[in-house]
Amino acid sequence: MNAYVWTKTFHLVFVIAWMAAVFYLPRLLVNLAEAGDVPPVRERLVLMGRRLYRFGHAMFGIAVVLGLALWMHFGVGRGPGNGWLHAKIALVVALLVYFIVAGRMLKSAVNGGRLPAARRLRWFNELPVIGLVAIVYLVLAKPF
Repeated sequence: MNAYVWTKTFHLVFVIAWMAAVFYLPRLLVNLAEAGDVPPVRERLVLMGRRLYRFGHAMFGIAVVLGLALWMHFGVGRGPGNGWLHAKIALVVALLVYFIVAGRMLKSAVNGGRLPAARRLRWFNELPVIGLVAIVYLVLAKPF
């Protein structure tokens, strides 16, 4: 049971680290949209965004490996009545797509593309909260 607890603990730690990147990257996009054409500010935000995007992918990868260990080695989510896990995985994939879209917005801005308006990016920034709440509910309540 000790290995299970440690695996789950590290899975949660890396999920939290990934979610920090998921929440902060769009906020950097808001700041980038508001920075205008001030080169030092833009350079700093782009540098931060690139590093955060790489960090987020690394954290996601480790969290997935640990999640697979929980499923394959410890049997989490196996058997009947585990539809919650399928729903959770679908929401995690949706959050990953969201993170990739934010990364592509950053790359587009770096290459001279236009970002959406800051107000629209602020709304975009709030979307992962809904996904995170749904995922936490599914994991804790296991409703189906």
